[in-house]
Amino acid sequence: MYQESDKICDLMAHEEDAIQIISRFGLEMGVGDHTIAEVCTAHGVHTPTFLAIVNYKVFKQKALPADIDLETLQRYLKNAHTYFLDFRLPKIRESLIDAIRPAESSSKIPMLILRCYDEFVSEIRTHIEHENAGLFEEHAHDDERITDKLTEIKNLIIKYYPGTSYALLSVMSDLWHTELDFADHCAIEDDILRPALLMAKGEGRRTKGENRKANGEQEELSEREKDVLVQIVKGLSNKEIAEVLFISTHTVITHRKNISRKLNIHSTAGLTIYAIVNKLVDINSLE
Repeated sequence: MYQESDKICDLMAHEEDAIQIISRFGLEMGVGDHTIAEVCTAHGVHTPTFLAIVNYKVFKQKALPADIDLETLQRYLKNAHTYFLDFRLPKIRESLIDAIRPAESSSKIPMLILRCYDEFVSEIRTHIEHENAGLFEEHAHDDERITDKLTEIKNLIIKYYPGTSYALLSVMSDLWHTELDFADHCAIEDDILRPALLMAKGEGRRTKGENRKANGEQEELSEREKDVLVQIVKGLSNKEIAEVLFISTHTVITHRKNISRKLNIHSTAGLTIYAIVNKLVDINSLE
């Protein structure tokens, strides 16, 4: 466990995530041989809160100091938000465009992958805006869904985009590291921020149930689910699908939920890629 008396240069030299951590606290490099406490104090950063994040990221230590500073903690999280929205995600989009541009001009898959990515960025922007407005607890349930959406984009490329290039390998590495970074960010909110908020309210700690989905083999779609999927890809509404297939709207909704669960694909663009690759629709028939 890192302590106040440890040299911060040792932390930065030996821990992969340390540079990100210090930047999100507003610290800088060029720290010389100063201790963690000295550098934090010089920059007005609450040292126990800094150590709580460091030791969580490095050792998964969830014990909170009694005097954790909520303002420092929330400033750290908001700086992370700025990093994701203003730098990391736009940079990945640029790299993604460069990586998938060489695909066949007749293929719609690159455009659909980019659409999935833009939908993800829009969703995460809304999520972050709510958090920055002070609604961390109210939107806790969004964290896992957003992380899953980034995983979905990565899996769509792995499963359905043909070809390999250095540019594609680079963007896949960026997606992988961003997925891990955002998952850690959400975990810090769950395991440090929210318990700290509850402690400040005098409510003690709340136990967070395990709700991660188990990894399993992809289930096969039924023939009726394939019929529904084709109509989804064509852009029909639930009511229109019900009329075409002579089933109820409620049944359509149930089929849609089962399709997304079985394929682990939740965006229309992602479902379209699946339908094209598995020859459920004619690519030339799609707008």
